[in-house]
Amino acid sequence: MKRRKFIKSASLGGVAVGLSATVLACNDSEIKEIAKKETTKEPIWPIVIATWNVHRATQETWDAMQAGHQVLDAVEAGCKIEEADPKGQSVGKGGLPDRDGNVTLDACIMDHLGNCGSVVYLQNITHAITVAKSVMQDTPHVMLAGKGAEDYALSIGLKRENLLTEASKKAWEKWKEEAEYKPIINIENHDTIGLLAIDKDGTISGGCTTSGLAYKMGGRVGDSPIIGSGLFVDNEVGAAVATGMGEEVVKTVGSFLIVELMRQGMSPQQACEEAISRIVNKPGKNYEDFQVGYVAVNKKGETGYYSIHDGFWATIYADGENKNYASSFFNKK
Repeated sequence: MKRRKFIKSASLGGVAVGLSATVLACNDSEIKEIAKKETTKEPIWPIVIATWNVHRATQETWDAMQAGHQVLDAVEAGCKIEEADPKGQSVGKGGLPDRDGNVTLDACIMDHLGNCGSVVYLQNITHAITVAKSVMQDTPHVMLAGKGAEDYALSIGLKRENLLTEASKKAWEKWKEEAEYKPIINIENHDTIGLLAIDKDGTISGGCTTSGLAYKMGGRVGDSPIIGSGLFVDNEVGAAVATGMGEEVVKTVGSFLIVELMRQGMSPQQACEEAISRIVNKPGKNYEDFQVGYVAVNKKGETGYYSIHDGFWATIYADGENKNYASSFFNKK
């Protein structure tokens, strides 16, 4: 590389990351003008982004922020919409059970100060996100599990419920006829919700809640309740959340990775794509057998979403519009 070109590239630093080859071919004054526009662009606040087609959840979050509620409370409210829907078979009430017939929930939540709360292997309580939030705010802990999490939920006034609906029970009984565990891409996690929001003041929070993979081994926990894997928030940079095969997200600490890549200058879209590449490019990974999807938002309110396979969606509420967007994806076969 010629010295002048090298100095030009180096001087741009993080500002030029993600700019096209055409832009990089501009002269110095043109590049400076483009960089100035990039760094002075007005942030897009408030904004809500979530995994999958969950427009009722993003609407609830948006409405809560518009009503003056704190962004963390708005995130909780949005997640609760999906948890309470018995038709959504991978989150909350009506979730598909493990191989023993038990519906077990995982959830986490994180605020702009880095505070976080989590529950794993929670049974008989619909709103796992509420329990996670209380763990964060009202206890000295970050994570509660199993019977301890359930007892805590009851102590804060939540009611014990049977989460196994008739529809999920019938699906489980049919599965038992062959008892073969084989995740079905875009089905086993399509209602799991990861939700991120930035309020009008630029304050970021996020939440994630799921009933996990259908017919999993009893006690299995995926990425959703694990801070840094299923969810990560940094108020100076942005936030990311994951869905899909949790084991693969955990192995790459996916959400934390995305936020750190954004800190280094990548756009949310670039960071999501890089996080997926860390999974599919690992030796021996048969990525054709599973799905992972990410959504992310940076401090400017710019968004990104990407998955291994076709069929993943993001829902974004911004500028007064609540829309679903088909994600681009890695596997084009």
